[in-house]
Amino acid sequence: MFSCVRWLQPFLALLSSTLLTWGYNCPSSCLCPDHHTVDCTGQGLTRLPDSIPLDIRRLLLSDNWISWIPSDFLVLYSDLVYLDLRNNSLTSLEPGTLSTSSRLVYLDLGSNNLTEIPSGTFGESRSLIKLRLGNNPYLNMISEDAFFGLTSLRELELERNALSGLDVEVLSQLPSLRMIRLEGNPWVCNCNFAKLFLWLLENRHKLPTGLEGMECSLPVDGRQVSLSELSEDSFRECRGLLTLTDYLIVIFSGICISVAAIIASFFLASTIHCFQRLKSKRTDEEEAEE
Repeated sequence: MFSCVRWLQPFLALLSSTLLTWGYNCPSSCLCPDHHTVDCTGQGLTRLPDSIPLDIRRLLLSDNWISWIPSDFLVLYSDLVYLDLRNNSLTSLEPGTLSTSSRLVYLDLGSNNLTEIPSGTFGESRSLIKLRLGNNPYLNMISEDAFFGLTSLRELELERNALSGLDVEVLSQLPSLRMIRLEGNPWVCNCNFAKLFLWLLENRHKLPTGLEGMECSLPVDGRQVSLSELSEDSFRECRGLLTLTDYLIVIFSGICISVAAIIASFFLASTIHCFQRLKSKRTDEEEAEE
């Protein structure tokens, strides 16, 4: 009796394991240590693997040659919370590609070939807590609304990119931000950088390396200086200068005022003309009665 039970134990364990994994497909060349993780790290992939389980939560795709992500990739993977695409060949992200990732908490796009982060890239991924975009040597532009809707984002990495400037509004839209890395970029200390510098002064506690870890080049001679050597007075000549946005607002306001003045003059002239005609008509009627 006991020998039969002892013989049945391995068989039952194998049967149980088979039943648990039945219907679960692991992509070829990848590892699946559990039912919610697919690890395709360093497999020489040039595109996303096929047959990814729909209930996946962690997808590891670092150290490959992936150059493109379909815009509808995350539509079916609503449970995904961890996505690692570090060290691939991504050059761009279509707007909305990541907007459907409602549960995504961690996203690593570092060490790729991204050139810009346009508006709408992340949609409103309100669950995203950590976003890594560092070590993209061609990344030189981040749209003002690129991070709009990331209300839970706490950690943002933008180190060692090609950013010479950054609109401070990009960071002002992140109410939960606790840590940001900006060192290693070719910052230029001109008047466009002034607002960002003031933001950095007020939020230096969010910089892991502090202001000492950031440098900028002076617009006059290109000399590199640490931001810790600068102060608000270093940008005092910029206080009275108008930015491009300010000029556009002034021009637009002037056009609106001119158009309003023309319309008002037209209505005033029309009113006066009608009044004169009415007065002339009454005078003629009075003369005819006499």
